Amino acid sequence: MPPADLPAAADSANFYRWPEFLAREPPTTIGIVLGSGLGDFANDLEDPIYLNYSDIPAFPVSTVEGHAGRFVHGYLHGVPVLMMQGRVHLYEGYTAHESAFPVRVMNNWGIRTLLLTNAAGGINKNFPTGDLMLIADHINLLFQNPCVGRNDPKLPRFFPMNDAYSPRLRKIVQEIDPEVRSGVYAAMLGPNYETPAEIRMLRLLGVDAVGMSTVNECIAARHLGLEVVGFSVITNATVDEDLSEEKVEHSEVVQVGKAAGPRLRSILLRLIPQI
Repeated sequence: MPPADLPAAADSANFYRWPEFLAREPPTTIGIVLGSGLGDFANDLEDPIYLNYSDIPAFPVSTVEGHAGRFVHGYLHGVPVLMMQGRVHLYEGYTAHESAFPVRVMNNWGIRTLLLTNAAGGINKNFPTGDLMLIADHINLLFQNPCVGRNDPKLPRFFPMNDAYSPRLRKIVQEIDPEVRSGVYAAMLGPNYETPAEIRMLRLLGVDAVGMSTVNECIAARHLGLEVVGFSVITNATVDEDLSEEKVEHSEVVQVGKAAGPRLRSILLRLIPQI
């Protein structure tokens, strides 16, 4: 779906106008994408309203374990928040435009700040399994971009990415949790995990964590003028030795994501009122 075909995103937003959602005050301007194993954070929302992705026309539906596949709207300490429990990935057969489509829909619903979370493999050995990384920058090794194609005339054809992840919000996060460290996230296509040679390459490129998501959502959000902050939960240590018998299982990724969730939850609960 070319980005200029935004009427489809508007149609999806208009199809389910959520009288309860739109009537709530103040207006909702914060959106959160919950990655693998992190969906339980939506349980903290007060007065929740649920909407399955499958109930929205043209909306991509996740097929991956650990992704519930629905929107949840509610309140955190009185602040209205819209959460996505799960996302879609290119390895599921979706295009870059389709993977970023939910961001465009949320933009049509009034979201102005987007919090992205993911499960990632640790490339930097100083980030152990279970650690949390604040994303300072990313490298797009998906080699696809959600803004390729016809451009919406209301949006810039070319736009900077030097501040893709909001310096303002990252500063607030580091004031909340001085122990949280920043790093560079790389997105690769998947669904296979990285080979030892790829891991060594990523390390040479200065990558700290690697996953299969987030980048296209960030690009689309910045194209729309949204402020973005991102977090990676380090759910596994990558293996850079050819003969290693260590194996990565997605079920373990989900479980570690759940176990590491409380620290991220603590940060988000304190960050959201300051946005």
